[in-house]
Amino acid sequence: MAVSTMDSESARTPQTQALTKGGHSLLSAGILTARFGPQGKHYVCGSLAAFTNILLTFPIQKVLFRQQLHGVLAIDAVRQLQRDGLRNLYRGLLPPLLQKSTTVAIMFGLYEDFSRVLLDHAGSSGVPELITRSFAAALAGTAEAILTPFERVQTLLQDHRHHGRFNNTAHTFRTLVTEYGVRECYRGLVPILLRNGPSNVLFFGLRGPIKEQLPEATSKAGNLVNDFVCGGLLGAGLGIMFYPLNVVKSRAQSQVGGAFNPCREVLLTVWRERGGSIAMLFRGAHLNYHRSLLSWGIINATYELLLKLL
Repeated sequence: MAVSTMDSESARTPQTQALTKGGHSLLSAGILTARFGPQGKHYVCGSLAAFTNILLTFPIQKVLFRQQLHGVLAIDAVRQLQRDGLRNLYRGLLPPLLQKSTTVAIMFGLYEDFSRVLLDHAGSSGVPELITRSFAAALAGTAEAILTPFERVQTLLQDHRHHGRFNNTAHTFRTLVTEYGVRECYRGLVPILLRNGPSNVLFFGLRGPIKEQLPEATSKAGNLVNDFVCGGLLGAGLGIMFYPLNVVKSRAQSQVGGAFNPCREVLLTVWRERGGSIAMLFRGAHLNYHRSLLSWGIINATYELLLKLL
């Protein structure tokens, strides 16, 4: 039977031998399997891939955030960061580092776990594998939303209007919880849920088919390039598709205290403030496209490389 379109590339790629030097293994797959179990490697590889990506692309993300929040040009956002100074360039790094490393681990790990469990139960029911894996991807994306507080804190630390109020990650968490309650940490949850589930379904559903359309790789470097291109194209496309939801999320999470406005109301407010212009609503989307192209290229290529090494 042909491989389902929802199968991840790692499931279709033969496991490579551990790196060796002088006949001795430098990286034993057995150690990882024994420590984390046969499925645990998906969590580890996803986390390390996201960690690598955040360190490399954080300054770009910060420029993009300023555009989403204030609707300014990229050059104006860069000038804002220049005025903030070099010491503030990586201000707010810890929340996305923790959040992204964990959510990408959940994204890949839970997708594999949910797929395995659901396929076991759906095997005799006649449910198409594509549907089962789509449901697994949606569940994994929904589970990621539990880490919304990290995105919340990241937003506040990156917003220059709050520089004088929040000192660091721990201080921001403490202030939100003690002054407003845990619920305040989950402001912006709805657009995150609307973004995560569908984007996961599309990412895992299209990852295999897109790579199959690329020129066949005949070397490890070629495979790495293909994985980068595949992940980058998907990330960039999904970033554009769900960009308005990220604008709504940024606006909602930049508020501290007060009413929890519905997602639709926040979107209409932004729409009116930007003169009812689609171009203004998507201000920063071009930078988001290139950042997502780079970020998800790095994540997908690093994830697949680590799976093969481990």
